[in-house]
Amino acid sequence: MPPLVLIVDDEPSNLESLERILAKEGWRTALAANGAAALERVRRERPAVVVTDLMMPGMSGEELLRAVKAVSPETEVLLVTAYGTVETAVSAMKEGAYDFITKPVKRHAIVKAVRQALERASLVAENRALRARLAELAPAGVDGGLLGSAPAFRAALDTLRQVAPASATVLLQSESGTGKELAARLLHDLSPRAAGPFVPVNCAAIPETILESELFGYERGAFTGATQRKEGRFERAHGGTLFLDEVADMSPAVQVKLLRVLQDGVVERLGGTQPLRVDVRIVAASNRDLAAEVKAGRFREDLFYRLDVVTVRLPPLRERREDVPTLAAAFLRRYAAQNRRTVSGFTDAALRALDAYDWPGNVRELQHAVERAVVLCRGESVDVGDLPEALRRAGGVPGVGSPPAGALTISFGTPLEEIERMVIRETLRHTRGDKNLAARLLGVAARTIYRKLDRDEAGRLLGPDEDDGAARS
Repeated sequence: MPPLVLIVDDEPSNLESLERILAKEGWRTALAANGAAALERVRRERPAVVVTDLMMPGMSGEELLRAVKAVSPETEVLLVTAYGTVETAVSAMKEGAYDFITKPVKRHAIVKAVRQALERASLVAENRALRARLAELAPAGVDGGLLGSAPAFRAALDTLRQVAPASATVLLQSESGTGKELAARLLHDLSPRAAGPFVPVNCAAIPETILESELFGYERGAFTGATQRKEGRFERAHGGTLFLDEVADMSPAVQVKLLRVLQDGVVERLGGTQPLRVDVRIVAASNRDLAAEVKAGRFREDLFYRLDVVTVRLPPLRERREDVPTLAAAFLRRYAAQNRRTVSGFTDAALRALDAYDWPGNVRELQHAVERAVVLCRGESVDVGDLPEALRRAGGVPGVGSPPAGALTISFGTPLEEIERMVIRETLRHTRGDKNLAARLLGVAARTIYRKLDRDEAGRLLGPDEDDGAARS
């Protein structure tokens, strides 16, 4: 069945005119004379597109827009407005309207707008169907790359799913390494903006002098080296989601410009004079307490309240220890496949070490620890000796941890010949240059020591008499 286009207007002549135009394009249409009737049809039929007049008695087009987005977030809404109410229509676009058409309505304009809205609605529907299929194929508990069953973690995921269909700004307050970008991607993938771009920006990784131009873009000649116009991340994220990671690291000047975008929905390139309207959902994240940053005078209070519409806290790994074995097993399967290793699991000792560790680096630290263990593992299961030293100490495994006095540390990948020389040097230091004692300890002939070392080094370690004797032997 073709997608449904619902036309809403309190003037019967306008309804008939729009119906004739859209029906000639082969689209299935339905009519409603007021907002209440339209909302009832939206609840029953979930139309792909709603074309509504802005100024109507009772429920206005803007009020109908908000109601439609609450009932059917995937439905695209087009507003029909007189020239005098364009500002109101533009304001409504920030509430989720797809576009607006000015009166008198021209055939080519309404057909083009409806066609584009239908295409977007189709892409969103296909995306949702694909995600549903992937969810069927994915293991239980996997949600957009986020894995776990701990109550605190599942509560955070439930909140993310609940707010994803809305357009509200979301603030993720969590420690580093807890998966804030994965959470932001989940919000995007479950939202009506899923067909649009997801643009991440790490505010802490971009120098302060460059961050402003990265976010808002610049015009040619705006500064030395600006040889051509560049669009900013806000423009690239139009119709999608912009993820601002470590937002607390923004300078006061950039905070002011971000506040304007949140208030007015417009950006201005550096060196530009024309404001550019953008339709972007903001997801911000910080590993610092933004409320405390406001009290300390390091973050604008008005910007904080703009970002703090919905706050989600992802628990650190130490608060969801029951998820460590599940996460470790998932990472092990991934890195074993990537590195073509036949590693199938963890020994009991390794699992005890994983459980005993506090994980200050959270899931990211666990991920890197498992990757290292898979690469260094020599058997079919990761053992405690394959784990980083901090984890071995946490596990309290005898004989594992800090090397005993007199031990020699050899880096992974050191050539065998160099290892032999390192062992000979260390043994000679312990025997104070006694070549014969060193040879007995190493189980080799005395002349082998001289042969493994070059003449100058042998002279320094053995002394001139030993050097000559070894040479004669």
